[in-house]
Amino acid sequence: MKYDVIIIGGGIAGLTSAAFIAKAGRSVLLCEKEPACGGLLNTFERDGFFFDGGIRATENSGVLFPMLNKLDLKIDFVPNKISVGVEDRVIRINDTGAVETYQDLLNDFYPENKHEIGEIINQIKKIMAYMEVQYGIDNPMFLDIKEDRNYFIKEILPWMMKYAITAPKISKLQEPVVDFLRRYTQNQSLLDIICQHFFQETPAFFALSYVKLYLEYQYPLGGIGMIVKKMVEYIENHGGIIKTNTTIVSVDPEKKIVTEKNGAIYEYDRLIWAADQKALYRSIEIEKLANENVKNAISSRKALIEDKTGNDSVLTLFLALNREPEYFARIASEHFFYTPSKIGLAQAGPLPLDGDQKTIKKWLEDFFALTTYEISCPVMRDATMAPRGKTGLIISTLFDYSLTKKIDAQGWYDEFKTLCETLMIKNLENSIYPHIEDAVILKFSSTPLTLAKTAGNTDGAIVGWAFNNKPVPAESRIPKILQAVKTPVPGVLQAGQWTYSPAGLPISILTGKIAADQVIKDLK
Repeated sequence: MKYDVIIIGGGIAGLTSAAFIAKAGRSVLLCEKEPACGGLLNTFERDGFFFDGGIRATENSGVLFPMLNKLDLKIDFVPNKISVGVEDRVIRINDTGAVETYQDLLNDFYPENKHEIGEIINQIKKIMAYMEVQYGIDNPMFLDIKEDRNYFIKEILPWMMKYAITAPKISKLQEPVVDFLRRYTQNQSLLDIICQHFFQETPAFFALSYVKLYLEYQYPLGGIGMIVKKMVEYIENHGGIIKTNTTIVSVDPEKKIVTEKNGAIYEYDRLIWAADQKALYRSIEIEKLANENVKNAISSRKALIEDKTGNDSVLTLFLALNREPEYFARIASEHFFYTPSKIGLAQAGPLPLDGDQKTIKKWLEDFFALTTYEISCPVMRDATMAPRGKTGLIISTLFDYSLTKKIDAQGWYDEFKTLCETLMIKNLENSIYPHIEDAVILKFSSTPLTLAKTAGNTDGAIVGWAFNNKPVPAESRIPKILQAVKTPVPGVLQAGQWTYSPAGLPISILTGKIAADQVIKDLK
């Protein structure tokens, strides 16, 4: 069977590409290796409790809602309120004035650093203003010059002038956020409390804009997976074909065919790779290619990314609790970033990658007492997400893939998971959620190894390439994002979180749309 376009990977990038290609009337086949599409956008049910298995909320950033509107997808969203807590203090991020409230919180914990904190807050305000410009419009990639002419004239043109001034300022903020903040303070605990819930070497502009992004967070009623459900329906209703449980093991760019694990072969005119990039280059038998220039270009790209690592992964605890949602609502919002101690994660010491089981266990005790937890409570947004009078919590923390892999190799992976669950509950019990342990009905967890297996991402990464790769093998300049989808493989484009850095939901959608537009243009 031959298709105009084959898409590999059924995450949000692949779904976006497939939807717009199907809308254009082209034949499209989307192949997803898991039983369902969605990748890091999914919602699942366990004993009447609904949990989001990947991201906990969505931000528009001028991308998500324009994409849904252009496809005429009707999804009900509710505001996703954010709280931030340290020890016994919790603040709610309800408006931009929360920056001053955050400043007061830091001042109370670190009174000797008040002046330094004031300087840091000034930088946060400045970066928030830059982000207001960068994401202050509907992204032009989802607009039509004829249909949206008035919007272009009244909004886009004035924005372009603002952006021309702002973009160079943003480009100067690529420095890792911890290094950037060290210009203002040497207090490691303070640095940790501000930064430890960000990925390693996260760029300053990305990290310090988060108070602004928190105000944009939305949650789809029915769970994050509702976005995936609607997009799958759209693709199939417009003639697109989706094959799940379909792993592509071989790509032949000269014959323009892909082969799946069971031997089935599909032909394409164009291919969009919306999955892990390393898997693309593993699937091509480069030495058999006839064109030497193409062979060399593909070999160079494969060599470039061979030793590159994925960004941080997460360890997640899912809890079903015999406790009413109001108990949690009194403490914090439905989306809560909480740190049990102001001491800071640096005090746990470096990763014990060379440690034995005893050493690692001791490190884990310190780590879970000092780390920052992202806590999501779906039923506080949508009453149908848990049985009446009960609550499901999703509790996660950034966690290292290599350490998890080492633990697995040492043979105590299951014991490790149980220990992590116990330590997470214990630390929350002793701090922000007293008596939570007695309310547990059901508990289970996922680790970086789980994400690597299910999402297929290098190192279980949740936002693509690690920022400490030298170089980061992805485009990072917004004005050059149209180039991000290109590959050295003839007839093959890429989309998703591995194509641009830093990456997340909006970038995955945006690159999926860019790739779709390009193949539609090529096929004309």
